[in-house]
Amino acid sequence: MYCERGDLENRIKELHQGLEIDRTRCTRFWANQLRVLMQELRRRAAGTGCARAQVGTLRERLLKLGARVVCSVRRVVIHLPISFPFLSSFRQIALSFGPSAG
Repeated sequence: MYCERGDLENRIKELHQGLEIDRTRCTRFWANQLRVLMQELRRRAAGTGCARAQVGTLRERLLKLGARVVCSVRRVVIHLPISFPFLSSFRQIALSFGPSAG
């Protein structure tokens, strides 16, 4: 129990340092969604190459990437470059958020 609390404290510290979340004193929905997104990415990255990555690394590997996004009524398709080095981690984390249509 104590080790889990220490790990949680380290993750909060990463959020403050890596994303400067302590500077976002906003109570709006979208500002808080960033915090939730980073927590979910961290949780769902378990078992991937990004399992022990810090928040800044997750942002660099999974969020800041060049991709073509095609939206339709039923789905969102993300076309990643062939040379994307974190494809397997990205795919596993993305699929954990919901079912794939193919």
